[in-house]
Amino acid sequence: MGKRYFCDYCDRSFQDNLHNRKKHLNGVQHLRAKRLWYDLFRDAAAILQEEQTKKPCRKFLQTGQCDFGSNCRFSHMTEQDLEKLSAQVQGEQRLKELQQEGADVPPGTIEDWLEKRAKRLSTAQSISALPEKPAPFQYPPGWPPLQDLPPSLQAPPPGGWHIPPGLQWG
Repeated sequence: MGKRYFCDYCDRSFQDNLHNRKKHLNGVQHLRAKRLWYDLFRDAAAILQEEQTKKPCRKFLQTGQCDFGSNCRFSHMTEQDLEKLSAQVQGEQRLKELQQEGADVPPGTIEDWLEKRAKRLSTAQSISALPEKPAPFQYPPGWPPLQDLPPSLQAPPPGGWHIPPGLQWG
């Protein structure tokens, strides 16, 4: 059968030889798929500039669909979409300016997110008047009998597992 070439852009494979590969790489479908892939990573400012130069697609505005899809030479963005994109571009520009000025702009880290989440959950729990009982442990339906389960899948004993003093992990 021979070697096969898989194109990640088009999600298809074919027999790998010079003629087939050249034909595929120069094909319209491959070029469209490749352009769509790289468009996913374009800068918001470039997208905004391109969309502002295009005229709106009449068929898309009337019906919400266009026969040309992503290949349409007209814009499929509404005024609201353009406003959102413009706001995003302005936010990115402000952030870049702040970083150039040397202002301390903290990056969003997972620790920050977890801290905010913990605060939010603690305030939500203090607001709720009814204390919630923890749900009793139940095995999923269809599992084998308890005595046939390995220890790692058995429910923890009441009060948790006993950890001997001096136990070191790792």
